[in-house]
Amino acid sequence: MNRTKAYSAGSATSPLASTKINRRDPTTRDVQIEILFCGICHSDLHSVRNEWSTIMPTDYPIVPGHEIVGRVTKVGAGVTKYQPGDLVGVGCLVESDHTCPQCKANLENLCPNQVLTFNSPDKHKTAPVTYGGYSERIVVDEHFVLRVPTNLNLAGVAPLLCAGITTYRARAWRISWSNWR
Repeated sequence: MNRTKAYSAGSATSPLASTKINRRDPTTRDVQIEILFCGICHSDLHSVRNEWSTIMPTDYPIVPGHEIVGRVTKVGAGVTKYQPGDLVGVGCLVESDHTCPQCKANLENLCPNQVLTFNSPDKHKTAPVTYGGYSERIVVDEHFVLRVPTNLNLAGVAPLLCAGITTYRARAWRISWSNWR
């Protein structure tokens, strides 16, 4: 377990403030990432202010941020795609069950046991909920990490992780819906 600097909100009306959070050590298929940039999305703002309370109530304190770009610092023993020093990105998911029909169809964003980058129950019990990218580092299942080309402006890449994920989700819903008819 590592203590990490982060920015969190303690309530729907409080500003983000500097704090320390716990981050777990990587398990077999996890990637630990030093966060270099994290974009700001309307989802972060709505979640911090608990404006989606009827569908996704916010658990406080909340550390938002799901448009993450960083550098791999450590990998689990089973990780095959990444090594320390790689530039990577993380979007709105950090884990899934890998076993449900949606995961097996590469539609992890529809997994009933998906773990969002922030404000999802933390199955590793590091904290009550997952904490996002407004922090120094994060640990993510290898499957939800994307390689970032070294010739790109990293600050400009971070916001793309939300738009790209949103487009992917829309495509996934279309595919899933056509399978149900």
